[in-house]
Amino acid sequence: MQVIFGINPVLEDLKSRTGRINRIVVARGRGGEGLHKILDLAEKKAIRIEFRERSYLDRESGKALHQGVIGFCKPFAYATVDDVIANRNPGLKHDLILLLDGITDPQNLGTLIRTAHCCGANGVIIPRDRSASVTGSTIKTSAGTADYTPIARVVNLAGTIDYLKGRGFWIYGTDPVSGKDISSVDFSGHVGLVMGSEGRGMRQLVRKQCDFLLSIPMVGRIDSLNVSVAAGIILYEILRAFRKA
Repeated sequence: MQVIFGINPVLEDLKSRTGRINRIVVARGRGGEGLHKILDLAEKKAIRIEFRERSYLDRESGKALHQGVIGFCKPFAYATVDDVIANRNPGLKHDLILLLDGITDPQNLGTLIRTAHCCGANGVIIPRDRSASVTGSTIKTSAGTADYTPIARVVNLAGTIDYLKGRGFWIYGTDPVSGKDISSVDFSGHVGLVMGSEGRGMRQLVRKQCDFLLSIPMVGRIDSLNVSVAAGIILYEILRAFRKA
């Protein structure tokens, strides 16, 4: 059993066609417009609602910022790589997939999923090992977009990249030193963007699989960005190029 917490994540799950919540617990005394929407949808879907003391929600959510609402649901269902490929944004000419190598923070993962969704990506691919999985914290940070974005979890990320290449994808990685300035890159065709961890970057085997390496020009006293910020900048550049195509 998995726990989803927070007004927006619970509401988005209830609105989703593939909603997973089967029981909702609300802190006694909690009110507000967002909660009323949750209660209305839950009633229409015949989902059980309970009212409990806030201490119960604190315990069940690991004292996360649950906003007085938690939903109990089936474990997150990962998509296949082919599901991700098939989920093309109808407004874009090409496919865009975000691949994450070594992202171990569930909240960073949630932010990356949200950014990928907003930039029109087909979906996100993560490795099974040495990576954060989709947790309640991930779903909350994603603002519910994890319910609309196919996320595949694979055993071999390098092998998956090879498979994407066989399906017509160009694979772009990031390198702040030797990468090409993103403003001068012609993003044409289907794109797979690989983002590595903030500390180590991409693993060497994954790096070797990239067709191109990218860098973000910076003028500050430090030359690194949070991985979710860096991904947002690059994904937007790709989206901008796709919309011109």
